Amino acid sequence: MAVIDNIHIAPPVSGGPARQMVILLHGVGANGADLFGLVPYVAPMLPDAVFISPDAPFAYDMAPFGRQWFSLQDRSGPALAAGIRATAPILDSFIDAKLAEYGLDDSALALVGFSQGTMMSLHVGPRRAKSCAAIIGFSGAVVAAETLADEIQSRPRVLLIHGDADPVVNPASLAAAEAALAAVGIPVLTEMRPDLEHSIDGPGLALATAFLRQSFGLPLPQ
Repeated sequence: MAVIDNIHIAPPVSGGPARQMVILLHGVGANGADLFGLVPYVAPMLPDAVFISPDAPFAYDMAPFGRQWFSLQDRSGPALAAGIRATAPILDSFIDAKLAEYGLDDSALALVGFSQGTMMSLHVGPRRAKSCAAIIGFSGAVVAAETLADEIQSRPRVLLIHGDADPVVNPASLAAAEAALAAVGIPVLTEMRPDLEHSIDGPGLALATAFLRQSFGLPLPQ
């Protein structure tokens, strides 16, 4: 089985032990360095969090560079579901290993995904036996929604953010994801960002940071 073996890590800016863990899952064709660029903007608001941004385990199969969690050559529902199911155990094992390494449990974990990384987060998170603190998904979608009711094991808080001008992942995916998650009792907040393409903007990142603080039980700054 493939493994996740290239990882970007930022220790807590407090200099102390990690009390929270934020795992960042990048989109197809990028790598862990992509979302890791957000850490300097978020870490000061989460001073006791370790940030971990892994490269996806597979080489991108539609370009000579980049990584992917699963192939998008066939974008039919069954193909996407098969791809995400094949990769989910790899991500699950990685999460377990990192939590054990830092002496933390799922209650101290947040998954933050972009695009395909959002698809991975929304698939793996609710199927873990213990609920993580939060899932934040930018510009993504729910894959294999039809099996979620039978496979759900936990109901973490979820924030979904999407640009209404996204040419890559249909903005309608936001409402579809909200409906799929809410149907199985997962609490969901959503934000459609105006005039935003397939990207993360400042207001969206600020909203995500506040959601992380709240989900970890930290007071919002005055």
